[in-house]
Amino acid sequence: MKVSEKDVAYVADLANLELTEDERARMLRDLNSILEYVDRLSELNTDNVEPMAQVSDRYGVDELRQGSGRFAYAIREDVHNGLRESLPHEVAVKNAPDTDGTFFEVPKVIER
Repeated sequence: MKVSEKDVAYVADLANLELTEDERARMLRDLNSILEYVDRLSELNTDNVEPMAQVSDRYGVDELRQGSGRFAYAIREDVHNGLRESLPHEVAVKNAPDTDGTFFEVPKVIER
């Protein structure tokens, strides 16, 4: 699959980005390079590879430590001891100027 200049312009428009000619050319080159690499990966023989949900055999740190069912993925050993309990949802939205009770409500910032 090849990305065209038209594809780059379309994606830039969706992302509300104004790209210069140089940026569009670089984006075109980079996206095509990425897709070529992905195509090369599809040539790998994975017949003897077990299906997996993630590339690491580690699971959520909180799940293992507390059996809470909440996940805080931290792969690095030096990060494990630095994990803290998440801020309770109710506390996080308590002082927000506008919420719907669950989410923060913010003014619209992108005009189309």
